[in-house]
Amino acid sequence: MPTHPGPYNLQTQRPVFKPNNLAQVLDVTQSFYQDLDQKFDSFADHILVQQFSFGEAWPTWEIHPKGDEMVYLLEGDTDLVLWIDGAEQVVRVNEPGGYVIVPCNTWHTARPHTQTTMLFITPGEGTLNADHPE
Repeated sequence: MPTHPGPYNLQTQRPVFKPNNLAQVLDVTQSFYQDLDQKFDSFADHILVQQFSFGEAWPTWEIHPKGDEMVYLLEGDTDLVLWIDGAEQVVRVNEPGGYVIVPCNTWHTARPHTQTTMLFITPGEGTLNADHPE
């Protein structure tokens, strides 16, 4: 069955693109991320689109071992910090419309300079979080 065209709100409903490139829209719940693993075969070959607002540094680093992630600035000013060759590489994103491609298998975090809202297009399979890059 085709997905209803919407409209939707990324804060309460997020599209998941399946391996056949068809979208399924899911309500954001307390168990949203656990449900992704259960409903979508550990999220294998799926892409998640989501929007987040944040004004504080992320408490953890994350890594996506199954593909590149696109991070698009809607508003604000932030440093995306990538862990490359054992060191931090800081990429400042401070103009709406600017974006960063986080390479596959690269630890990353964010440290905003002001309240920031970003759009994330993420290959979610195997995503890990840690206090510091490994």
